[in-house]
Amino acid sequence: MKYLLGAVAVSLLTACSQNVETEQEANTQSMSYPETRKGDVVDTYFGTEVADPYRWLEDDRSEETENWVKAQNEVTFAHLESIPYRETIEKRLTELWNYEKISAPFKEGDYTYFYKNDGLQNQYVVYRQKGDEEPEVFLDPNTFSEDGTTSLAQLTFSDDGSLAAYSISEGGSDWRKIIVIDAETKEQLEDPLVDIKFSGISWVGNEGFYYSSYDKPEGSELSAKTDQHKLYYHELGTDQSDDKLVFGGTDAEKHRYVGGSVTDDDRYLLISAANSTSGNKLFLKDLTDEDSELVTVLDHTDSDTRVLDNDGSKLYLVTNLDAPNQRVVTVDASNPTPENWENFIPETENVLSVSTGAGYIFAEYMVDAVAQVKQYAYNGDMVREVQLPGVGSIGGFSGKKEADELYYTFTNYSTPSTIYKFDPDQGGSEVYAESGADFDSANYESKQVFYTSKDGTEVPMIITYKKGTELDGSNPTILYGYGGFNISLTPSFSIANAAWLEMGGVYAVANLRGGGEYGKDWHKAGTKLQKQNVFDDFIAAAEYL
Repeated sequence: MKYLLGAVAVSLLTACSQNVETEQEANTQSMSYPETRKGDVVDTYFGTEVADPYRWLEDDRSEETENWVKAQNEVTFAHLESIPYRETIEKRLTELWNYEKISAPFKEGDYTYFYKNDGLQNQYVVYRQKGDEEPEVFLDPNTFSEDGTTSLAQLTFSDDGSLAAYSISEGGSDWRKIIVIDAETKEQLEDPLVDIKFSGISWVGNEGFYYSSYDKPEGSELSAKTDQHKLYYHELGTDQSDDKLVFGGTDAEKHRYVGGSVTDDDRYLLISAANSTSGNKLFLKDLTDEDSELVTVLDHTDSDTRVLDNDGSKLYLVTNLDAPNQRVVTVDASNPTPENWENFIPETENVLSVSTGAGYIFAEYMVDAVAQVKQYAYNGDMVREVQLPGVGSIGGFSGKKEADELYYTFTNYSTPSTIYKFDPDQGGSEVYAESGADFDSANYESKQVFYTSKDGTEVPMIITYKKGTELDGSNPTILYGYGGFNISLTPSFSIANAAWLEMGGVYAVANLRGGGEYGKDWHKAGTKLQKQNVFDDFIAAAEYL
């Protein structure tokens, strides 16, 4: 993770004008930083001695580390609080953030659910509405704890919407609890499931659900090693200690990440097993036959592959196996290995992501980090290219098969997120909910440029600024990049960035290698022995600016 912290630090340091630099230099000279003890730890790698003098800071439970952090924070916050324009910026940020925000609605049972934040609430509240009745609060995470540090991490419903399971995070921990309630009465039905980490919740009918976790470590929850992920099945009304281990838990083969999901018709359990954030094995089990064996779809981690949907025994898979930019294939569940796959949506030069809803398949293509969407029928016919509101990013186009309308959000660096309602049969879109942000997008613009990195690779970057700004290299600028974990940086609106733009700042986002903007090859070009490409791409972006 060190390279990510470095990238963030560099991006912040680039956000300065000559005047601010002078002021910061003066403040820095007056700072008295706490002394950091150097230890004598030395490791030997292939005959080379490598000193690691700050190894003691990795012990997050030691009193010395705790005192060091406190001392560093005293210096940091004393400096931040002395910045003269801090209160003005805080006031404007508060004004910008203080507007009602809602999510796209979704249907479960007899109710329509949605998330809403009145303005400055710490967490979004889950509401529900039956027909034309007034909406009511379903779950309010702001009331989960007195100090407000318990958050809602996940919410899923059983097939008919009569039951709900939600996970909570206490104090920001990755370790979660799962609570099951009657969705109608909101009554808790059993003791919470505890010690759950990096898990989905996937229901089977109304009988129970699958979840994943590790053995709870002894000692520090923050830094202890957890590398043996396991998939369990919990039957409602039974004790967690009786939950069935479905996958994992053998010393012969460990997986850091294991997930289980059930198809909408409750016919198949799909199990993904991985040792990093990219690349997974894939297995399936026929849930209609108690005696069925686990069937291997993929027995290696050379690709990212998942089951998108099924039509009876016909499976629709999204994969980048032999297709770095992803494709959709079909195969029968009785013989699902790659040699039997048939192309449904072939790979193109643009990265593909796929969703389903209203009986259709939606293919979103990332064209130089900007979204395009095509709609397909389940027989493979392309229905239409969806006309989007502009150049930017979208999210949505997903829902139940029986839905007669779908929703999606549209945003870019200068446009607050707007929710649109989409007619899947006619193809039209209309605004469902506009953003209430007090920000005039018409005063700002973005342009995409391509700059040359150290090895000659062309890298895209989107620059956003107030109209009329002369881009001559003298403007206060935030340059942001990520370059890791196959994560793509696509245009999105941020209140913090909006305040920066209002003050005359420029915001630039570079799509570094290591991300997923151009598929598997682009990601791999910024990993392992190619990691230096990420730093070179970031430096070249700064030089371009």
